[in-house]
Amino acid sequence: MNDRSATQLAELTAGARRFARGAAHGLEARDLAGEDAAARAARERLAAAGLLAWTVPHTFGGADTGRLSKPTHVSVRALCALRAELAYASGMLDVVFVEQGLGSYPIALAGAEELRAEVLPAVAAGDLVAAFALTEDGAGSDLSQVALEARAVPGGGFVLRGHKTYITNAGIADFYTVLARTAGQPGEAAGLTMFHVPAQARGLAVERFEVTAPHPIGRVVFDGVELPSRSVLGALGGGLDVATQTLNTFRTSVAAAACGFGRRALDESVAHLERRTQFGKPLSSFQGLRFDLAEMDVRLRAAELLVDEAARAVDAGQGARAEVARAKLYATETASWVCDRAVQHHGGAGVRRGAIVEALWRDVRALRIYEGTSEVQKLILAKEVLSARRARPEAH
Repeated sequence: MNDRSATQLAELTAGARRFARGAAHGLEARDLAGEDAAARAARERLAAAGLLAWTVPHTFGGADTGRLSKPTHVSVRALCALRAELAYASGMLDVVFVEQGLGSYPIALAGAEELRAEVLPAVAAGDLVAAFALTEDGAGSDLSQVALEARAVPGGGFVLRGHKTYITNAGIADFYTVLARTAGQPGEAAGLTMFHVPAQARGLAVERFEVTAPHPIGRVVFDGVELPSRSVLGALGGGLDVATQTLNTFRTSVAAAACGFGRRALDESVAHLERRTQFGKPLSSFQGLRFDLAEMDVRLRAAELLVDEAARAVDAGQGARAEVARAKLYATETASWVCDRAVQHHGGAGVRRGAIVEALWRDVRALRIYEGTSEVQKLILAKEVLSARRARPEAH
């Protein structure tokens, strides 16, 4: 990254920090209606600040991401910088921001020009809400198990039958990008195709549920949803590649969000330990707690450096499988540990609903699961480590 690009990234980060600290107010939610209202408010604030544009490639109405290798690229370093600042201030700001990118990026990668022109500028402006629909009850980490059927019909078009679950923005999205099976059987990687599905399509229904942290999420049922042929994103049977490219682009930013949650938790711990007095002296004077703070800081800094390494590699067009897996694994596990220590430092106040560290502890937990569990990242990383060793001449 040249000096000009580094300066732009620093300015973007500083601007996002100022925005997020002010925009987080009033985004708390305790029920489904509150989640929807908070998500709408978060989207409106992000759009007004121009930040949603960073989730869409510049070619299609998004923010200027600099000189990247392909017109469909978004700047992963920018995504990471933004998610770290948004997560520090509000889990709702973070999830609303990234879902615009996840849900729309398959269209940027593989949509027809007419669809790109119709949808992507509106996503960047916050006028359309996107959702990314991959997961099913029997298909999580292993997307070859996708069973949602997309049956071709005479005269063109498809009919979708089946379901998706754990879908962010279910019920508030204007459209879904959906991975469905056009050939073969569950367990076969071939035969999967990506579709653009308008939320108002007849036969589409949503069943909302709640998860640990406030998050608009639910199950999407496709009961004979009819789609025209132009809804196909990319080639028939090419959907798994589109889904994988989307995940590979945004996965590093999950690690960045984790760092944001963790950094806020550390700051909350420092403030609490300095003001809380026990046995006649501040908690920050106790050696054991000081050791905690030191380790929290070191682990977070290591995680932030791994995130930057991975983001640079992805932006440079490298495969970056090891870098991304390393960052996702270490940052999410580290942030969970840091948030847990922050709760411990606060004692009883740390588990009281409404406490900042209690919310962070809930917000960060899902990051070790979605977009590739920690266990999947270990498998990827181990494979890369073994392959790298076998490729070295001295290993033979």
